[in-house]
Amino acid sequence: MLGVDFDMSLAQGMIGRNFADCSAMVRARYVAPYPVDALLAGWHAAYDAIVEREGLALKPGVHELLDWLEGAAIPAPWRHRPAATARAPKLAHTALLPRFHEVVGGDEVAFGKPAPDIYVEAARRLGASAATCLVLEDSEPGVRAALAAGMMPIMVPDLIAPSADLVALDLIVLPTLHDVSRIRHAPGLSVSQAAEWRPRLS
Repeated sequence: MLGVDFDMSLAQGMIGRNFADCSAMVRARYVAPYPVDALLAGWHAAYDAIVEREGLALKPGVHELLDWLEGAAIPAPWRHRPAATARAPKLAHTALLPRFHEVVGGDEVAFGKPAPDIYVEAARRLGASAATCLVLEDSEPGVRAALAAGMMPIMVPDLIAPSADLVALDLIVLPTLHDVSRIRHAPGLSVSQAAEWRPRLS
């Protein structure tokens, strides 16, 4: 316990952003001697303790979705390499890591979301053009990063519903990953046509 005030609306604004950006946001809000480093370290330690104690809950539908992707020979971003487990500890913890072809860490790109860097790099590693990439996101910075990369985002909200500004962009917003899997039932849809597909399934 640090005994300092913290604005939880700031925490909501940090969702979907990398560590460096989150740190900068806290420093912009609170001036020295506010214990930013101690706060963030304690935050991560508390999160790690919860994961160790309770594990990680998977979003409903994730296995169904990965089964579909594998059956359709659609690559998901991951590639096994020595740093992969350290770079994607949540995937490793849930035993999902081997089901992906590539993983791009936030520390491997110049700018975090909502900048497009991480998605541009993922597409490069997959040898895919942006126009053929679908991006599944649960945060507004992630959706905006996908749009900036020229990709088609599908949002499955987690902690925060999409903002009015995001909804105004006429994005596909679905309640669960089960609903994402229903894309395969869209009449005449192929992977190459996905970027042109806009019906709402919710």
